[in-house]
Amino acid sequence: MDVRYLQSFVAVVEHGSFAEAARRLGLTPAAIAARVKALEEALDTALVRRAGRTVLPTQAGLKILGKARGVVRDVRDLRAAANDDSLLGELRLGVSTSALTGLLPPVMRELYAAHPQLKIFVEPGSSGYLYRRVVAGELDAGIIVEPQFAIPKAFDWRVLVEEPFVVLAPPALAHRHPHELLANEPFIRYDRGMWGGMLADRYLQEHGIVPQERLEMDALNAIAAMVHQGIGVSLVPDWIMLEAPGLQVARLPLPTPAPVRRVGFLWSPHAPHAGLSRLFLEQAERVLGRNRTE
Repeated sequence: MDVRYLQSFVAVVEHGSFAEAARRLGLTPAAIAARVKALEEALDTALVRRAGRTVLPTQAGLKILGKARGVVRDVRDLRAAANDDSLLGELRLGVSTSALTGLLPPVMRELYAAHPQLKIFVEPGSSGYLYRRVVAGELDAGIIVEPQFAIPKAFDWRVLVEEPFVVLAPPALAHRHPHELLANEPFIRYDRGMWGGMLADRYLQEHGIVPQERLEMDALNAIAAMVHQGIGVSLVPDWIMLEAPGLQVARLPLPTPAPVRRVGFLWSPHAPHAGLSRLFLEQAERVLGRNRTE
């Protein structure tokens, strides 16, 4: 059985469509469909089914999914272990949504300037989701918000940036106290399901602030856009993209001590692609450390 058939099956199930699996693997949807069909014929059972525009696993597909992921992962690990050159292979990197636009691009620019042969696959997602993927070995590393619990001893965590929370408000309200704004103006809440949103909610509770909630959402860029339109105020990390041209918002510091969202790098120094992870981490620390001093 060709491991590429298993790889295509896993990709289809994880991404919910032949088209997206094809995009991720650099193939055509027809090629992906042919691989999955070949796997079904080899196992003599249907593994996926269509449900509208989505492709879902059958009961048989669900039964083999975990083992199929393990085989694909083991083959990747064997290839990495067989190569003495740590720059060979593909780094599978999870990146939280806010880090995709604010933190990742300058690091990638300089990383590829120094190592143009590198191949990196980037998977976006929430920090909680990506944390689980890294710990399960399905991703090599992740740029995520700092977990609010102890990580396994086999993994390493390095802080890359620290973002103190601020009150985000329309410029016309910038003269008012941040706590007064949080308590009395329409409030756009940073999703409490996100680790950063949990920090914001804890701050409100600790200070006895009951906001006049209007919206709850998990995208910092969307929250900033809502504040820019005068829809409300918010309590968010002082994210670099809040300085984007054309975005008219006031960033009001909180009375100390303010909560801080720490974004960092989660990886295993002992994993097969540890050399690639270490290279990325070293470059990220150089770029982001230099940006903080400029």
